[in-house]
Amino acid sequence: MSASYALALKAAREAAGSQHYPQGALYVLATPIGNLADISLRALHVLSIADALACEDTRHTQALLRALGLERPAGGWIALHQHNEAEASQQVVQRLAAGGRVVYASDAGTPAVSDPGARLVAAVQAAGQRVVPVPGPSSVTAALSVAGAWQADASGFVFGGFLSSKAGERAAAVEALRHEPRAVVLLESPHRIGELAKALAVLGDRPLTVGRELTKQFEQVQTMPCEAMAGWLAADAARSRGEFAVVLHPWAQAQPSDAGEDLLALLLPELPVKTAVRIAAQATGGHRNALYQAALRLRGEDASES
Repeated sequence: MSASYALALKAAREAAGSQHYPQGALYVLATPIGNLADISLRALHVLSIADALACEDTRHTQALLRALGLERPAGGWIALHQHNEAEASQQVVQRLAAGGRVVYASDAGTPAVSDPGARLVAAVQAAGQRVVPVPGPSSVTAALSVAGAWQADASGFVFGGFLSSKAGERAAAVEALRHEPRAVVLLESPHRIGELAKALAVLGDRPLTVGRELTKQFEQVQTMPCEAMAGWLAADAARSRGEFAVVLHPWAQAQPSDAGEDLLALLLPELPVKTAVRIAAQATGGHRNALYQAALRLRGEDASES
């Protein structure tokens, strides 16, 4: 442990030690997504007082704790990952029932968002036991904060996480995103980022921001049209390395012309929505997404539920 983390542990005790940390509670704790210095003082203190630590990969988390100058006895670990979450959750519930403080940490970032943890939290709550968040690093909010993905008339964002590894399901998901007016955050691994880029190319000139290796030494943030992402990756082999957070920007919500809406009104009683929108866009030169929203409005449907 470096002298800087010794100082951090001392600061953690002074800054967070006087707060209340109930026993018999699960602490859902965010860990750094690449930069160890992103660990919070509160997280350091909670890790130091925990009776047990549940995590995706005990070896990974052991290495993290050693780097921070923390040690945990062999009996203080619970392996809890996507393949055993239901069974391991019951071990956590038993520890909590005995009055222990249990921390759950995924390999990186905030648990129970894309990583395991949601089933654990549900099991603990069902047992009538307390869950305490210890917030911190998240690739989702980190990517959004540097994407500049803003539109005056777009509200909020959608977390899409990892799309399916199956080509057909991935293509269907991207097609659904074509009609999503809000920003969308997607996550991807290095061995599948090329396939995601190819799938997103159908969205044409809609902007996206690629966040690669966020918070790490070789961090890269680049904004480009969806159709350019595959070429951008291919131009440099290093660009396909590391973990990715991709922000699909809100599409500019152009208003359909009166002619476009009038044509839609004639087509919708006879045709499916997508077919009517395609024909109206081709005939009037209108923006397909704007016409799609207009079609849902004309049919009395909620665009947010489509």
